[in-house]
Amino acid sequence: MTHLEQIQALRERARQHISEGAITPDYQLDREQSIRILNEALATELVCTLRYQFHYFMATGIHSQAVKQEFREHAREEQEHAERIAARIKQLGGKPVMNPAMLADLSHSEYREGNTLAEMIREDLIAERIAVESYREMIRYFGDRDPTTRIMMEEILAKEEEHADELTDLLFAVEPSTGKGTRPLYFADEVSNAKGAGGTRGETSPHRDVSGGNRPKKPS
Repeated sequence: MTHLEQIQALRERARQHISEGAITPDYQLDREQSIRILNEALATELVCTLRYQFHYFMATGIHSQAVKQEFREHAREEQEHAERIAARIKQLGGKPVMNPAMLADLSHSEYREGNTLAEMIREDLIAERIAVESYREMIRYFGDRDPTTRIMMEEILAKEEEHADELTDLLFAVEPSTGKGTRPLYFADEVSNAKGAGGTRGETSPHRDVSGGNRPKKPS
């Protein structure tokens, strides 16, 4: 087949199934499976948006003002992620699932409110870590067979990693003199069952096993 014949064949294929929009016969993945995976990501983003918004309105304490703004910014960015994912689902010929009754089952992260400012940050950090791991799996699935979706999820993953780092910085302080060791940043009345803000991370039960070990040494 000559080059001109190939172009003509491409034009003919484009005219077939025109109602499928951006999806052409050479899409290499199971489209229904791709849509199911993206709906799980969409639910995860919507649940995260709602949790961050709740934390923004309910955060109290002497540290709350700066943290509230972080919650608000994260909520806005999670909503943007949800909109991008929903648009991609539509491009793939699917239906974005936004029924509130279904979101909790589809979401990879949980909607947990937390009773104190520190617990709110902790629950958001755990959710971000879940999203990071889930989205890496999704990126491997889409790979080179759906580069448009893969690139979108890579960009969202980068932002989720940024969120996780910011939340860890809010929750724990690295000793500036050594760059080592971490301690909680919150007073006893802001942390359930805390022994006090001056203790080590291991002494404050709500902070265990959140950041996956000690924070790495900060560059001086």
